[in-house]
Amino acid sequence: MLKGINPILTPELLMHLCAMGHGEWVAVVDANFTANYLANGKPLVRLPGLSLERVSEAVLSVLPLATDVAQPAAIMHVCHSEAAHRTDAQHGVIQLVQKSGFGPDQVEALERYDFYEKIKTASLIVQTGEGTAYGNALFCKGVILL
Repeated sequence: MLKGINPILTPELLMHLCAMGHGEWVAVVDANFTANYLANGKPLVRLPGLSLERVSEAVLSVLPLATDVAQPAAIMHVCHSEAAHRTDAQHGVIQLVQKSGFGPDQVEALERYDFYEKIKTASLIVQTGEGTAYGNALFCKGVILL
């Protein structure tokens, strides 16, 4: 264990997050997501039994969001619902993004198949145990200035 590091950040996950460069995306997806298929050779880290919000919080505790991207976070829009509809899991992600100093309008709601296309550009997929539908998010890594 490391002091100050969220304990659900496994050594494997920390290694992949650290290896990402600015502008790269990490996907945090639910238990039902077709992660094997869409990973297509990219790193896939599984954290079963953990919620989207808990894993996103851990990831965002070490991953700065990009400030040079209009919407450095994205969620999967709930099909056949109003544009503003969000699940509880999605509200949790939006609140975490806001805690990182960004506005709720900086979280893009992507239609399901657009989300699938965008995830193909992700450098890392983290599959959670989230059991609610549409429990998927994407985060764009920013720069840490020393």
